Amino acid sequence: MSDIEWGLLFDPQLAIESLPYVLEGIWYTLLISIVSMVLALFIGFFLALARTSKLVLLQWPARLYISFMRGVPILVILFLLYFALPVIGVEFTALQAALIGFTINCAAYVAEVFRSSLASVDKGQWESSTALGLTYWQTMRRIILPQSVRIAVPPLSNIYLDLIKASSLAAMITVPEVFQKARVVGAREYDLLTLLILVSLIYWAICSVMTVLQNYLEKRYADYL
Repeated sequence: MSDIEWGLLFDPQLAIESLPYVLEGIWYTLLISIVSMVLALFIGFFLALARTSKLVLLQWPARLYISFMRGVPILVILFLLYFALPVIGVEFTALQAALIGFTINCAAYVAEVFRSSLASVDKGQWESSTALGLTYWQTMRRIILPQSVRIAVPPLSNIYLDLIKASSLAAMITVPEVFQKARVVGAREYDLLTLLILVSLIYWAICSVMTVLQNYLEKRYADYL
């Protein structure tokens, strides 16, 4: 162990000097993860309703979409959006491709969470609401959603944590987020290990903050219900 040259593994001075530059990319990391998650929640909710619909024309396209998006690596989707679509005349900036790619991919996972959480609510709740004369959307908004949200919070939070970490793949299509910034410094200084450790600590810090928020939301909905 005494023969190990720890300076080759991690250079604290380089990490400290590089930190401000690397952190410039955190805004892209947060932008991609937050915007993609918000849009995915909206799209995923309606995908879940289509997935559980009795109408075949709604149910099977939703099933196919969810199956495809869950079965294809997000990196492939990003490459298709950024590199392949221009061949047919459809062009996106790197940031636009990242936002679209992460949104449509994440929506499939969100849809399955919503589907399972909605299904977990006792069917008697629907029957009671119908007997009271409530419409479908009134029942959904006042009765079903408040109960299913509590169940959905933990898995949705985990999806968001995965999304934060997966946003590093946007570096592969030149989005200047945290990982891309670190790659630039690592290549320039010929010390990629130090920058990888630095990036790991940054992502760990972000996810730790989000975990605290997750615990708060879980407790709040548990107390509310």
